[in-house]
Amino acid sequence: MSSVLLATTRRDLLLARRRRVEALLPLGFFIVAAGLFPLGVGPEPQTLRTIAPGIVWVCALLAAMLSVTQMFASDHIDGSLEQMLLAPQALVLVVVGKVFAHWLTTGLPLVLAAPLLGVLFDMSPPAIATLAATLLVGTPVLSMLGAVGAALTLGLRSGGALVFLLVLPLTVPTLIFGTGAVGAMESGLSARAHFSLLGALLIFTGLGAPLATAAALRISMD
Repeated sequence: MSSVLLATTRRDLLLARRRRVEALLPLGFFIVAAGLFPLGVGPEPQTLRTIAPGIVWVCALLAAMLSVTQMFASDHIDGSLEQMLLAPQALVLVVVGKVFAHWLTTGLPLVLAAPLLGVLFDMSPPAIATLAATLLVGTPVLSMLGAVGAALTLGLRSGGALVFLLVLPLTVPTLIFGTGAVGAMESGLSARAHFSLLGALLIFTGLGAPLATAAALRISMD
């Protein structure tokens, strides 16, 4: 099992390394989109601190969705996905490896860039740490839900738009609890309840999304 996961993850990371511009596009969108809000809203520190968690989380969500459509598309085009379906290894393991590689190339850079945006929005150090922690827990959920949407729309002409329509409603709880944790920290309250709910979402999605993605891939290929 570990060999399949590592091989799939390593393969996708190597492919992402060869397509560096495409791999860095979500990070660039995340930084540019979130960085434009202080220019449009104004330099009022209190206003920036109030809107910062929601803006950063929405931009992170949109940035993650930019690349999920390519999670299986290239393998579908060159025939690699058919070989994965015919392989004796469980397809779920391949899905987990591809989702993990997607998070390493998309979600993790968003987490690392979040403190810079926190400084830009004049957030306090505890709030910045909380924001980064919520993204660390929440971005894997975005990758797993995005994988389900990418598998369901595989091969469709307008698959990118359909992924947004399918996945965005499912990500609303993650968005709410992620921004709520930062808001609670800014208000001097405990963010433990929000992190507990984010952790529950991560566990629930981790148990169900890979199975749903594997089933959707088989349906799409049939």
